Amino acid sequence: MEPIRYFNRHRGRLETEAVYGERWLRWTYHHPLGRAALHTLVKRPFFSRLYGRRMSAPSSRKLVAPFIRDFEVDPAEFADDAGSFRSFNDFFIRKLKPEARPLADAPVVFPCDGRHLGFADLSAVDAVFVKGQRFDLEALLASGELAARYREGALVLSRLCPTDYHRFHFPADGTPSAPRHVNGLLYSVSPHALRTSLSYLWENKRVLTELRTADLGTIVMLDIGATNVGTIRQTFTPGRPVAKGAEKGYFAFGGSCIATLFEPGAVTLAADLLEYSAQQIELFAQMGSAMGS
Repeated sequence: MEPIRYFNRHRGRLETEAVYGERWLRWTYHHPLGRAALHTLVKRPFFSRLYGRRMSAPSSRKLVAPFIRDFEVDPAEFADDAGSFRSFNDFFIRKLKPEARPLADAPVVFPCDGRHLGFADLSAVDAVFVKGQRFDLEALLASGELAARYREGALVLSRLCPTDYHRFHFPADGTPSAPRHVNGLLYSVSPHALRTSLSYLWENKRVLTELRTADLGTIVMLDIGATNVGTIRQTFTPGRPVAKGAEKGYFAFGGSCIATLFEPGAVTLAADLLEYSAQQIELFAQMGSAMGS
């Protein structure tokens, strides 16, 4: 399996992803015995709940320091001291200092740290991670009405790795709806898995929120869980206006994904996002970095 390569906007270069649990992912999605375990055990929500309990136990605290060292996580960004976390999951859902993620002077920004793919017109997309894969928008949104409304709009798929900051934020000023929960399974959202089947995105557990804005129409945000992400917490108040960059919620342990959808003609996605996405290369950018205009 080829290594995962992405373009780092902040460093201006191509980089290779350091994948947490890569051997396990390769075995699970590409070995016959692994695929059997995937369908009988790994994709089931109870598997992720059990793993989550392990990562919330006080004994998991010993994993924090090696993780910070091995994956070069910067403790200077943390809102709390690196030694104060009570468990690995406490570290995983950490808050950052406000100055660690400055907001770009742009009307719409990335809602999370991650590796992003951007598509200006969903109806024209026929290659996502590999040639021939298309979004089933009705299945993703669990709504034929919403799918028809956004079918020719833009979509940004933001993939969070276990090594990333795992709180997510609103990409623009607006008023959010109540979140709608769509129950599902918990497949991995790593490219190792999504190259096998993009449908894992709309088979997974997810939360849908509509953000009504003054100048960008109604933005749909989908917070998508994944293997070992049994918890998606929303920390905002529905119906109360929010500012661009305000916290929306967080994922508990594991990789995860956010899909941000725009109505047709509402936004022009950033040039570098479109350039690398056309090559099936993800763009790494931090929360608050410009997504479009």
